[in-house]
Amino acid sequence: MLNYNSSINNQIKYHDISIKELSPIMKLNLRGKKREFFTIVGKHLDMILPTEANTSSSSSKLTSIWLSPDEWMVVSNEIIKKDTNKYVLEESLYNSISKTNLGAVVDVTDQFVMLELEGTKIYELFSSGSPFNFNEFKEKKGSTTQTLLNNIDVIVHHKDKNLVNLFVRRSFSEHLYSWINDSASRL
Repeated sequence: MLNYNSSINNQIKYHDISIKELSPIMKLNLRGKKREFFTIVGKHLDMILPTEANTSSSSSKLTSIWLSPDEWMVVSNEIIKKDTNKYVLEESLYNSISKTNLGAVVDVTDQFVMLELEGTKIYELFSSGSPFNFNEFKEKKGSTTQTLLNNIDVIVHHKDKNLVNLFVRRSFSEHLYSWINDSASRL
């Protein structure tokens, strides 16, 4: 597996917005529908996957984000090190789910960049570049959405009041980071 380093290595602070990349954070994509899939995932993650659209569930170490009726992104809540170029959780899930044809487990750690945005004006920033209406979203801790931000596909996860995680594909991360930097400076 390739280990890509992002060129986003500094923290932006404008007015009341702080933006930084969190890395390395494990990100796994899980897909499955069968009851056995949910049972095995629940045992490995020590949490139940969210089944309601645009929600998430968390444990002390992991967060799972609903992406579609049969797809989730599981994210580590802390910066962790890889063990021999594979995450232990990914390997155990892969052996229990993918190898038994109950679903699919894919490591998307290097595919997505995770940005943490904090501040009282983050939803003003999002509204300036997204067609999504964040009015209800910002009131519900744990809510998630997949939307466009400056015409770039992103996943937004509302972690806490005025704290959001933003997932963007690595190939678009520099462009989005530049746009956020520019837009935040004008709020």
